[in-house]
Amino acid sequence: MPNPVREDITTRDDSSFPYIFEQNVTIALKDQSGLVRCNVYRPKGVDISPVLVTYGPYGKDIPYRDFHRKSFGEVNSEHHSEHSAWETPDPGFWTKHGYAIVRADERGTGQSRGKLDTMSRETSEAFFDVVEWAAEQPWSSGKVGLLGISYYAGSQWRVAARHPKGLACMIPWEGMSDYYRDRCRHGGILSNAFIKFWWDRQVVTNQYGRPGRAARNWGPDTIEGELPEEELVVNRQDQTIDNANNNFRDDNYYASKEYTMSDIQVPLLSVANWGGILLHLRGNVEGYTQAGSQLKYLRFITGRHDLPFYYHEEVEIQRSFLDAFLKGDDREGWSTGKAPKVDLVLRKGDVGFDNAEAEKQFPRRVESEWPIARTEYTRYYLTPDGELRSQQPQNVSPVKITYRALGSLENPQLVQFTTAPFAKETEITGHIVAHLNVSMSPYPGSPTPRDIDLFLTLRYISPEGKEVHYTGTAGDPVPLCKGWQRVSLRQTNKEHRRHRSWLPHRDYYSTDVLPVIPGEVYPVDIEVWPTNVVVEQGGKIIMEVSSGDTQGSGIFQHNSPTDRAPEKFDGQNHINFGHGDNYVTLPIIPAREQ
Repeated sequence: MPNPVREDITTRDDSSFPYIFEQNVTIALKDQSGLVRCNVYRPKGVDISPVLVTYGPYGKDIPYRDFHRKSFGEVNSEHHSEHSAWETPDPGFWTKHGYAIVRADERGTGQSRGKLDTMSRETSEAFFDVVEWAAEQPWSSGKVGLLGISYYAGSQWRVAARHPKGLACMIPWEGMSDYYRDRCRHGGILSNAFIKFWWDRQVVTNQYGRPGRAARNWGPDTIEGELPEEELVVNRQDQTIDNANNNFRDDNYYASKEYTMSDIQVPLLSVANWGGILLHLRGNVEGYTQAGSQLKYLRFITGRHDLPFYYHEEVEIQRSFLDAFLKGDDREGWSTGKAPKVDLVLRKGDVGFDNAEAEKQFPRRVESEWPIARTEYTRYYLTPDGELRSQQPQNVSPVKITYRALGSLENPQLVQFTTAPFAKETEITGHIVAHLNVSMSPYPGSPTPRDIDLFLTLRYISPEGKEVHYTGTAGDPVPLCKGWQRVSLRQTNKEHRRHRSWLPHRDYYSTDVLPVIPGEVYPVDIEVWPTNVVVEQGGKIIMEVSSGDTQGSGIFQHNSPTDRAPEKFDGQNHINFGHGDNYVTLPIIPAREQ
């Protein structure tokens, strides 16, 4: 056991840094489930400041340069300071602009005692306490803003829905809003590889009481001392285990993390990255769409998930938004609704990937709403000879295209359908739905399969015949977008208020499971995540249907031997023609009338 909790550990440094630095300030949680310790960075010579709060598991005391040295070396140097930390606002920059920073170790991590249970209701309640504490401090103006990337964005949606006192605005920057659909189970399929990578590298390594953190340059050791391994195990909910053991949104594990998005009322700026095709993109778009805020804005960006947050031009947008609601200095019309509701970056041409300067060539355009009101949802029909045609086929004879089930990134099993070269430049921006008539059959002498997993990918082929790749989350080359669907979970809830023709709603309840038997043809609507591309004259779109991850999946793979067990899935998958149309609906954006 560690030593008893110490209450006298706060240190203060007024001279070593260009800001006042208080380390390990203790916040007692109202439910008495533990404590949260935070670092506070405050401007010198200023009695009262608005506050930017972050709360997460990655370690308030782990320097960015140790957490990810390569990334830190590429971050805009304006945001390099002694206390820079991964995915959070830099104290050196923001205190210079009149903000106090509160950076808290999530309960059960770093120096915060309690149970490690990331993204849970209980940890969201602790975040609520931190926000209210920050609003009540004598050096606080009483106004709190939320600003951070990824985990530090995803947690914002949940705490904002609870209406903590003092919360005045939020900027969820590339942060999922739907734990089940955006992150853990794409279309009902377990996204296990990223969860394991994330948990093993970034979370459990920083658990409260874990030995050897300082020796690994992973922040300081726990002040109260180390915990034995058996106690560490008891004190954490392991996401790699919990997500594997729970399949449906009505399982208590997932249900306990749900909240009502329309409860979010504070002004928000949701920033979505077109390249985040396997993690945050959907959450930022749906978070914006579903939030109840009167003043809400959606901005799209490109680039790696770690760098754009610190680009000079993006920081100036963050600062103008925060100044409007935390300082009363509104330079852009955020507080009056005059700022652009939707700010798009248009992916036109091939500028390569993981090249920040090249991507600045992409033009921008503002819109008044999302989805764009003038969208023409246009069907492209699949044909048995591998084409995507804009004309609906007539009198199609029964035939099927077959591919092997249980493909993988190393051994892809797929079929592709390609449009004719576009006759003129065409913009595709928005939500995509594919409709397929699918079936499966066993191999001779093999077990009878009981389900089908559908993996869809859209790819853009330039007029020169080369696939255009974009910058993915980790800087890897990615296609336009992806979508997934487990056929046993194909049931949609058309009565749900969030069901839309361009985004089918599924509850993913245990009671929604439907049979999948060999030989039966099932019509399935597959949600494909939103995208943008300006197809040049002569360019083509490919829709790829596969039975596993294909190029562009990177570390976000769905390869659990349990969730995708061969005895359940291995066989032959078929796309059936003559049983109804197969098509993909693309959101075509006509030019504005002059």
